[in-house]
Amino acid sequence: MSDTPTDGVTYGSYLALDELLALQHPRSAHPDELLFIVVHQSSELWFKEILHELDLLIDPMQAHEPEFALFRMGRINALMRIVSAQLSALETLPPQHFAAFRTHLGSSSGSQSVQFRAIEAASGLREPHFLHALAEHGAIPAIVQGALARPTLQELFLQLLRRHEVELEALYMGDRPSTLFFLAESLLEYEQQFGQWRFKHVQLVERVLGPLTGGTGGTLGARYLARTIDQKFFPALWAVRAKFYGASA
Repeated sequence: MSDTPTDGVTYGSYLALDELLALQHPRSAHPDELLFIVVHQSSELWFKEILHELDLLIDPMQAHEPEFALFRMGRINALMRIVSAQLSALETLPPQHFAAFRTHLGSSSGSQSVQFRAIEAASGLREPHFLHALAEHGAIPAIVQGALARPTLQELFLQLLRRHEVELEALYMGDRPSTLFFLAESLLEYEQQFGQWRFKHVQLVERVLGPLTGGTGGTLGARYLARTIDQKFFPALWAVRAKFYGASA
């Protein structure tokens, strides 16, 4: 039997392009507002896929399948690189151009991105500063609550190590790294990619708004973002690295 579709599906209908391309609604007459909208909308689409991949990562971690977990992390890291690279487009937005349509944003702010908060929670952020930021916007959305209720990525990885009867410090011993070692490195790469996104975001906000100017929606702008750079998803992994290199120094 042929796999050729017979229901008239086309590229445009499969991707719902008419609906997708009709979702951009600039509120000003400035031509650069479309760029601002497209970058943020596309980021939200990539956030959706990252959350999907983080959900799929749980099964191989809990089923003690480090090889498949490593595959998932490779994809997640590739997605993080895409999200970070998109910010380069907004670096072409001069501050006077942004000022021309900024008032049309109302109370909207990137800090209100429910999907981004869910990614932070799913990855393992539990710091008081993060939880306070969640509470500032009212009731915590269900998708974020779900991410907070499940084990963090670090907890899942440590459980995986215990199942394989491997000590965390042992990952950095010997000349033949194991799959668990490469998975640990992939998790740290994810944290670094996330940190690079945060840093680029801080630089972008400073470039467009200035370092001391408040962000959109009444947020603290670059000052708030700068405080998030040092937040860690995998403190245990960073600690064992510091311990190992300190002992070998």
